[in-house]
Amino acid sequence: MSPTTATEDERLPQPVAGEIDLVTVLHALGDPVRMRLLLSYADGAEHSCDPRSLGLDHLHKSTVSHHMRVLREAGVTTTRVAGRNRFVSLRRADLDTRFPGLLDALLTSAPAPA
Repeated sequence: MSPTTATEDERLPQPVAGEIDLVTVLHALGDPVRMRLLLSYADGAEHSCDPRSLGLDHLHKSTVSHHMRVLREAGVTTTRVAGRNRFVSLRRADLDTRFPGLLDALLTSAPAPA
């Protein structure tokens, strides 16, 4: 048996890179919680969906899941499924290719998380 590698079947539905829409991305990032998630994901690592690890322990888990879904469906993030676990990461390369400079502008102008 070969080692497990991430395949498209292990990713939750998301738009292909060429179909990521600027208005949809900006709408998704227009919420303070989702901007906070963007700042967390900007480190390039995969993150679990645990609200505590994201600094969102004041929100209900279903609320955090909703925000993650909005970001994924907008094309901002990708979610890898590993059994019962979900790992989210920023689609930095896709967004930088589609909208050069957008993420840099958003990340430098966003206030640091408290």
